[in-house]
Amino acid sequence: MGRPPPPSSVLGRLLEAAGYRIDTRAEAIIGVRSKDHRAVAIASASRSPAEVDRWFPTDAVHRTIVYDDDPGAMAREQAADRGIEVLDPSTLGAALAELLLPSPTAPAGGPAPLAEDAALFPPLAVLPDGARIVRPRIGRSEAESLAAVESPRYTLRLVPFYVAPYRVRPSSPHGAPGTVLHRLVAVNAVSRRAEVWEDGDRELVPDLTEPHQELTPQIGESQAVAIATDAVRRHHTVDVEHTEQHQGALVIETRRILPSADDLRLGPMSLLYVPFWYAEGTDGRVVLDAVTGRRASPDGSAG
Repeated sequence: MGRPPPPSSVLGRLLEAAGYRIDTRAEAIIGVRSKDHRAVAIASASRSPAEVDRWFPTDAVHRTIVYDDDPGAMAREQAADRGIEVLDPSTLGAALAELLLPSPTAPAGGPAPLAEDAALFPPLAVLPDGARIVRPRIGRSEAESLAAVESPRYTLRLVPFYVAPYRVRPSSPHGAPGTVLHRLVAVNAVSRRAEVWEDGDRELVPDLTEPHQELTPQIGESQAVAIATDAVRRHHTVDVEHTEQHQGALVIETRRILPSADDLRLGPMSLLYVPFWYAEGTDGRVVLDAVTGRRASPDGSAG
């Protein structure tokens, strides 16, 4: 008792052969298998489940601690409260097959990674030469009606957005391969906020006949890439409800699963300009997206 088995132990080798990525630490051996979100910790019985739980990845759905000795009733109770399975030398044998075999819904080799060489075209399919402005659908009269405020001044402003196509395969319960989605992510280059667009919802034009002002980007493309990647992962996060039986008690735990780096491909960024109507009067300012008609915050981000 005391130290976890060395990486060359039979269990460590079995986990590695079954597709787990092994992380050997001074405190424990952690095995993680991304294709079915299963994580196994091999630890000393002196380690509490609360302590071991911190070493599991946040997207792990199935979590198991294999102790080198019986950890005691209190530890088992703590583990059950957290939805963690506890095994020791007396129970490991019966559970070994479940640890090593993939979930019935998970393909034997895991979902195929998204193709590196599959084309991700610039936003809105093909960018015509010089066309970098999203065509407004809301004119001055419609803007006045939607804003529903008395304002002597309506200004059409073009807000810069970094826009990129992306492919993502959101995570799914128990490792079943998710459906690959194709979308656009747009980062407001003034407010630094990101939003997801459906491809085909917007049309580009080279210029506008309506008098307008053009705002200047406040961030560069590299910053936009980081913001876009984070926004896409958060947008496609799924909640997975995992149920396990622990000594007669049914434990239901919900975990948030983000798409992995292998399940996201971001295409080339293009700087586009999105039109917004600014109604400015004595009572303040109302901003309307001139494409969707939705109200927005004063910096032109979606409200």
